Amino acid sequence: MTPELRQLRYFVAAAEEGSLTRAAARLHLAQQSLSQQIRALERQIGAALLVRSSQGVTPTAAGTALLRESRVLLTQAERAIEAARLAARSDRSPLRVGFLVTVANYLMPPVVRTVRERHPHIAVRAEDLPIAALVAGVREGRLDAALTRPPLVDDLESEVVLREPVAAVLPVGHRLAGRDEVRMADLADEPWVLTPSSSWPPWHRMYENDFRRAGFSPRIVERGTSPQGLLALVAAGVGVTRLPCSSRSLRDSGVVFVPLAGEETEVVLVRRAGAPPPPAFDALRQVVHDVARTTDLAATG
Repeated sequence: MTPELRQLRYFVAAAEEGSLTRAAARLHLAQQSLSQQIRALERQIGAALLVRSSQGVTPTAAGTALLRESRVLLTQAERAIEAARLAARSDRSPLRVGFLVTVANYLMPPVVRTVRERHPHIAVRAEDLPIAALVAGVREGRLDAALTRPPLVDDLESEVVLREPVAAVLPVGHRLAGRDEVRMADLADEPWVLTPSSSWPPWHRMYENDFRRAGFSPRIVERGTSPQGLLALVAAGVGVTRLPCSSRSLRDSGVVFVPLAGEETEVVLVRRAGAPPPPAFDALRQVVHDVARTTDLAATG
């Protein structure tokens, strides 16, 4: 007969504790019952597993071999049970993930694909959103998690996933388009196109500080409602703007991305502070970090 997992668990506890008394206390079991189960296990195997003495118990050669393999088996059994529990919970509650528009273009496909490959039992519901709608979705519980950019708000927990450079976006033929990099101060006399300040005030306060450090206040000639809209305005020659370098994948003509010296932005994984994480959050978190480590931002354009 094949030993039961319960018997192996009892044996491992006795071997690790070196004492049937301590093992019984660890297992919340009567010592007599523990001793009987280990004796039954020894009869099934046909060999003594423990040497018993007044000082306690120590594994025999057969016991040492069984201890090593039992630890592996019990760990695998616990993982199998947890996977089944996660699958049951996930089946009842899909994982709802929001992606900021300028993050979705290069992170949403590999993140969703990898979650489905590694965890086919997790139903992912992904959508790309502007920042205000994304934050509201997380705060109000319509989204379990999101990938976005700071600064955000205090009632969201966030962790940095990756950092990427920021570029000045210039129309083709611009006097600075051929440079390897530019400084913010180089753009002081340019007309600017930006999103409305009301679209996400924390971002625009950060932008104002960046402009102030560069020694100028931008001359804003037009407002675009999305990154794609800003790129279209730049391509039309209306003005210049700044975007993460990965935004190159949103438009392949009419614009030039020139890195801004010393400028970078972050991508963060966020969820609502104080709320229990959804059942599949840890799986998502691991996938996000794994994908981020292998993301080649230079290849997103």
